[in-house]
Parts: sequence; C-alpha cells; structure tokens
Amino acid sequence: MTGQLDAQLQQALADRLLALADDEVILGHRDAEWTGHAPILEEDIAIANLAQDEIGHALIWYQLREDLTGRDPDETVYFRDASAYRNVQMVELPKGDWAFTMLRQYLFDVYERLLLDRLVASTHAPLAEAAAKIRREEIYHYRHTSTWVERLALGTEESHRRMQDGLDRLWPFAAQLFVAGPGDGALAAAGIFPDLSELQQAWEATVRPFLEQAELTIPQAEPLTVGRERHTHWLPILLGEMQVVARVETPETAW
Repeated sequence: MTGQLDAQLQQALADRLLALADDEVILGHRDAEWTGHAPILEEDIAIANLAQDEIGHALIWYQLREDLTGRDPDETVYFRDASAYRNVQMVELPKGDWAFTMLRQYLFDVYERLLLDRLVASTHAPLAEAAAKIRREEIYHYRHTSTWVERLALGTEESHRRMQDGLDRLWPFAAQLFVAGPGDGALAAAGIFPDLSELQQAWEATVRPFLEQAELTIPQAEPLTVGRERHTHWLPILLGEMQVVARVETPETAW
C-alpha cells in the first residue's frame, strides 16, 4: 500500500504514530535524567546515547505523522498538555534506581524489537522504511539492557531485590503497550500495523523465560488495560520540565 490512504486509515495511522512517538520521547526524557548520574562512567555515556536514540526515533515517527496531518513535530511535543499525550504510563514513571531503569528499558526494548520486526513488512512503504532504519539501533538497545537485567538479577542479594522490586512495579504497566486503539483493527486488516494481541503473545514468549532464567518471579498483579489517554500525575510534572524552554518563546521563534 504505497498510494494514498483513505481517510479512516490515515487517521488511524496518525493516531498510532502519535502513540509510538510519544512513547519514545517520554522514555528518552526519563533516560536522559541519568546523564551525569549513572553508576559508572561508561554507562553515563551509554545511557545518554540511548536517550538520544529514543528521542531521534520519536522524531522519525512525528515526521511521518506530519506527512499525514501537517502537524509540526516541535509544536506537537512542546505545546501539548498531558491530556493530549498518548504514551503508555510505564514510560512516564520516575526514573527510580538503576535496576528500575534497566528493567523498564528492557521490557520496552523487547516490545519495540518485535514491533519493528513486523513493521518492516508493513504495506505502508514509508512506515516500513522508517522501521528498518530504527531497527538497527534497537538491536543494540535490546542487547545492552538485557545484559544489565541479567547481571543485576543474578548479582548480589541487594541487586536481585532491587530488580524484583522493579519488576513487581513495572509488570502491570507493561500490559498497556498492547491495548488497541479505535483504529488499530483497521490498520491490522490492511497490513499496515501488526495485531497487538499477537504482538503481546510474542512479547510474553520472549520476556517470561528470560526473566525466569534470571531467577525473577513474574508478578500476578492485575494488568493495566486503560487507554493511552489516561496518565499518572507524573506526566504533567515531566512535561513542565521538558517544555519550559520552548514555552518561554512563541512557537514561531527561531534559534
């Protein structure tokens, strides 16, 4: 499907691209909060690069959405309130300790790696091309964070406790990654975007054995299945920090 999308599919794709981009930009902001505070110097550089990658991936998704809607990426990021954001709650939670950050990144990286593996076969050529570009960097992210999760989970008693605490908190939030929006069924039927229920099955088939091998216990907590329009009280605080410089000036200001 390389031609013009009909109005329904165009709106559905724009909504899904906004969700993808918002996930990345908010997660990138949280990761960037570790710059200068990571446990070792090498990781200080690595987490800064990872944050930059996530924000760069967000820009790719925002630009694809701009092609459909005409909405400028900078305006989209810096001049929307929290109620208009469509990221999952997992990425807006405070950065916590290093175990929490690495585990959150791992859970998200597995989701994104599996998603990108499917998007490269999308019938919408611009989406497939963007996914192929992003996938190369996400392979590194996945290897990096999975190594840290295993290292901490199988490390000391204290590092294992922190990793288990992080999993207990994050596991219910991860389910929101797979909550379908109103137009996702039409996108899946058209081969534009994968079916999220199938993606969740693949995600769990990857994540569960890995965590269990790392001697972590999968929580039995109720999964978060609310829509992406619902947020925690942490998102307005994060956006207040992220948007403050841009909002000092008018949107038309050029630096």
